[in-house]
Amino acid sequence: MNAEAILNEKGNEVITIEESATIRDAACTLDQRRIGATVVVDGKGKVCGVLSERDITRQVAREGASALDSQVSTCMSSNVITAKRADTVDELLSCMTNRRIRHLPVMEAGTLVGVISIGDVVKRKIAETEAEADAMKAYIAAG
Repeated sequence: MNAEAILNEKGNEVITIEESATIRDAACTLDQRRIGATVVVDGKGKVCGVLSERDITRQVAREGASALDSQVSTCMSSNVITAKRADTVDELLSCMTNRRIRHLPVMEAGTLVGVISIGDVVKRKIAETEAEADAMKAYIAAG
């Protein structure tokens, strides 16, 4: 199981926002799309960050309500950690755990092809574990 299989199941739609958009706009996008983070792109469409609900909350805690009028670029995570389609579920989980991140943009040849969340990875890991347990039970039952 790998990132490509996860994207094939959940879809490749990626919600992006430009770095010049306001934090208010980003918060509205997250709310409307019912997502926890969005990929931030520059004016040319190149990935330059990830903005999460947590980033927005921290900025509002620091600056108050006026933070909502600031640009996304002021509080996004700009050190973007990405995955490749071939990355296994275990590699994805390890990366997310070690880096303490919940969303991984998936890139292929410099192009954004999807986003995987920690929920997507955990769902797949549970499915793998259940399949292994079922196979073991069948093996034991066959004697």
